[in-house]
Amino acid sequence: MSWFVAAAQAGGRGEPTGVNLKVAAVQFRASTDVEDNARRMADDLNRLADQGVQVAAFPEYSLVPYDGKVVTSVPATQVAALEEQLRKVCRDRKIAAIFGSVYKVNGHIYNSAVVFDSHGELIERYGKIHLAGENWCTPGNHISYFELEGVPSTVMICHDERYPELARLPAIAGARVLYYISHESGLDQETKLVPYRAQLQARAVENQIFIVNANAPSIVDNVKVCHGQSRIIRDDGNILQEASIFGQDILVETLPIQLGLNRQMVTRPLKDLMNEWWRAGVDDMMKNRHRTLE
Repeated sequence: MSWFVAAAQAGGRGEPTGVNLKVAAVQFRASTDVEDNARRMADDLNRLADQGVQVAAFPEYSLVPYDGKVVTSVPATQVAALEEQLRKVCRDRKIAAIFGSVYKVNGHIYNSAVVFDSHGELIERYGKIHLAGENWCTPGNHISYFELEGVPSTVMICHDERYPELARLPAIAGARVLYYISHESGLDQETKLVPYRAQLQARAVENQIFIVNANAPSIVDNVKVCHGQSRIIRDDGNILQEASIFGQDILVETLPIQLGLNRQMVTRPLKDLMNEWWRAGVDDMMKNRHRTLE
């Protein structure tokens, strides 16, 4: 029996369990000084731990900046050492973190999301699948699905949000939170700003999933650098909080999450004309979810 069918048969048995998950979307501005980035991220994690935040999400390229020269030149050993510093903060302060980094292995460079849980364990290293101009990167090799602080979750990076399956398949499998880390287009690409918001709201409502979006802020004298507006979105598509454009804001929200497989989400595709596609997609995702970047 496939994972998909087993989940559909088990979904909805008993009453769902409600938990409150306190999350933060950190609108962080990275510099070309990766050591300074790590120090400031650690400071943010310490402050958020004091506030009782359980999971903090930082933007794409928060540890190593969105700069081709830095990405290609920074030594893998230095990145690993800085990630280790952040891992220890997570362990010591009992806070989970998701942040953008680069991962260099076997001659490849991955634009990656690192996920440490509150025990300091690395539970996911996701490589951005759909690249958008990063000619120095290799596409990732798996759709993300993991449990973080007791909540089934997934993560996507920036351009990934345009592809609904990357949210839909984890949601069918039971994911309740989507962490979306990004470094989106700047204010000079005005026609993209409204669609960025609309796409995330669509992913939330169509999948009944909470979204924690950490985007990088813009810079006043450089309209080509991102656009801020990090968001936390409810599972019905409504925006709970949205950050400013230029500020290094931090959004904190407690999400009321119903755990347990969403029976409707799991069983509906079994009656859908795309039944076999959904079945194959979820089964493949679950089979490959622990695949390492190589």
